[in-house]
Amino acid sequence: MGFWDTITDLVEAATPWATADAEAPARESTEETTAESTKEEASTEAQAAAEEEPAAEEEEEEEEEEEEEVVDPKEQLEEECRNSKQCAPAKHHFDECVERVTNQQAEGGAKEDCVEEFFHLAHCATQCAAPKLWSILK
Repeated sequence: MGFWDTITDLVEAATPWATADAEAPARESTEETTAESTKEEASTEAQAAAEEEPAAEEEEEEEEEEEEEVVDPKEQLEEECRNSKQCAPAKHHFDECVERVTNQQAEGGAKEDCVEEFFHLAHCATQCAAPKLWSILK
């Protein structure tokens, strides 16, 4: 084995994802053996699947227990502000626009979108939530 072969072997060992070597199962000439092996493979796969299902369910339960829903205070405050008296005009305009566009789509085609109204509502909610958010973060 030469110097470059050694380097190549080291690189392949360090990067196992680079190559995948697998041997094909040996083929037997008789049909009976093939049928028997197929039955064995099917029963083995069924047993493996049955064993994996409870393990997967246990892992999902553990993940669900570990993951606590973190409520983003910014989103919570902005939602409160969107529904507040301060942002009522912007929300009213946005809701009217959404209704108008929905009706236009039902009739054949909307030529309008509510991007401007949405940005006005988002700006109002952000302006309302910002002072409250800074007091929470400090």
